[in-house]
Amino acid sequence: MSPTASGQAWNREHRLDADWSGGLHARIRSAADSARSTCMPDLPFSAYRRFDDDGDRLAYEELYFRRRALVTALAAEALVDPAVQLGPLADALWSVCDEYTWALPAHEMHATRLGRGMDQCLDLFAALTAQLLAETVQVCGDRLDPRVAARVRDQVDYRVLSLIADDERSLLWEGWAHNWAAVCGGCVGLAALALWNPGPRLTRVLDRCRRAQLTYLSGFGDDGGCAEGVGYWVFGFAHFVYFAEGLREFTGEDLLTHPKVSAIARFPGAVHLGGGLFPAFSDGEERPRVPAGLARQLERRLGVRVPAEAVEATDSGADLSRDWADLSRTLRWGAPGPASAPEPEPPTAYLPDLAWLVDRGQGVAFAAKGGHNAEPHNHNDLGQFVLAAGGEVLLADLGAGEYRKGYFDEATRYAFLHASSRAHSVPRVDTREQSAGSARAAQVLKLHLHPLGADLTLDLAGAYEVNGLTALRRAFSWHRDTGELLLVDEVEAERPVPLEEVFVSRLRPELHADGAVWTGTSGWAHLGLPEGCVPHVETVHTTDHEGAPDTVHLLRLGFDLVERRARLPFRFTVGSAAGGDGPQGSTGGGPLAA
Repeated sequence: MSPTASGQAWNREHRLDADWSGGLHARIRSAADSARSTCMPDLPFSAYRRFDDDGDRLAYEELYFRRRALVTALAAEALVDPAVQLGPLADALWSVCDEYTWALPAHEMHATRLGRGMDQCLDLFAALTAQLLAETVQVCGDRLDPRVAARVRDQVDYRVLSLIADDERSLLWEGWAHNWAAVCGGCVGLAALALWNPGPRLTRVLDRCRRAQLTYLSGFGDDGGCAEGVGYWVFGFAHFVYFAEGLREFTGEDLLTHPKVSAIARFPGAVHLGGGLFPAFSDGEERPRVPAGLARQLERRLGVRVPAEAVEATDSGADLSRDWADLSRTLRWGAPGPASAPEPEPPTAYLPDLAWLVDRGQGVAFAAKGGHNAEPHNHNDLGQFVLAAGGEVLLADLGAGEYRKGYFDEATRYAFLHASSRAHSVPRVDTREQSAGSARAAQVLKLHLHPLGADLTLDLAGAYEVNGLTALRRAFSWHRDTGELLLVDEVEAERPVPLEEVFVSRLRPELHADGAVWTGTSGWAHLGLPEGCVPHVETVHTTDHEGAPDTVHLLRLGFDLVERRARLPFRFTVGSAAGGDGPQGSTGGGPLAA
């Protein structure tokens, strides 16, 4: 297919509806205007080497992603405005072709493992770049200078496509049953579809990329839950869907009919806490945004509605997405329309494969998790829970920390605050935190869903390397009608062991005679302190996932248990200021020797 015909074919598929896309078009034009007046940032070696020198990833990545955002804005403008002059876009594409590598410094092993240079390092971001450049050439057709188009084609082939089409050696991510397989496989496959005519090389690429998608799906249980959290669900599942739809248009095969896909699509609705909030378990985030085009296609193809509060607004004032696939598919598929009679999310969801329990009521929500300590993007967090009220997280999961050198190394990962059990609302037993590994698993002893909430009991003893510990049962009893959570930890050991309970929040708790109170902007939580504990608030200054300063408060309650069996009850109450209520005293019992 000629470049002209290719571009025309793409544009025929992108029938843009001004009724919904006007705000998005305005954002694209504004971003493109800014891109034209902005120089492409350099990618100096001094920034590249920082990862090896001091573990810093953000110095290089901030420059790298600014470059991709500029290209995306100019490419999107070319898609929505056939008359726009493409000189600045051509310069940007030429500049990307000049880059030492399309991968990130942290991902060098994806080249060195196969004895390749970094110009053939196929990581997530090289794959995303390949799709961006390939589809931009397709979109522009003969409007783009043929010398630029030819160079883009050569570079995408050399740096990315040839590694799949012409080399039978497996890449690391082809065997990873999580977001890497979906994103890398999806982007590579779509880049090949954008640039190549049917033939043996295209067939080989599509076959391997299709297998990568099946590997990705194999990482899910039948409950459709994503252990990496909703943010990584967005990243992985979006690119799975984008590739699946491209494959269906080309071959007729429909990966969306796979038996797991419908349950996976329902994951955000199952674990939504309300108001666009989600549990930030593992390397998750509290407020991930779902691309509007993805939400629309899930509604159209699968009849699944993503919680409306989580869908990215096409007319918002936020920065334009730097992910070309998200932006271009939103332009193509549109935004989800208002539901005439939307089905309310059931108040309670339990995902048995993940052992996640989520329950939401009128302005209050609770979530807890079991699982094991070798999950994708794992934190040592068995028995972790969150409480929210008034659209605000009160007892928190910190989610992803700043990605630095060592963060994804099993030998050093759990020295980082966010990944360790120190930063989670779980016990420390005999001064020991939880250990990592698939054998460190929570056993679900009881699950009872009732009309006003849920009860969940986990045995967490397997998470701790403590001599003589025979049982550590954590029981949650949650009532959404009153916003009350009774948490009971029962310890059994062959000897008395000291135990410390930790409760984590970004709000500093105030300690009173009747307990601790966390007060937010719109919600509050109260904990009745059991007798016999020594309360202490530790404030930790850290950085969040974006490298920005973050402050965390750990309420530590120490217990010197003198018996071999003890029962520790903790009574929480949460509410919202909008409800006109406030923290109420709650009587906690002391440790009961048995």
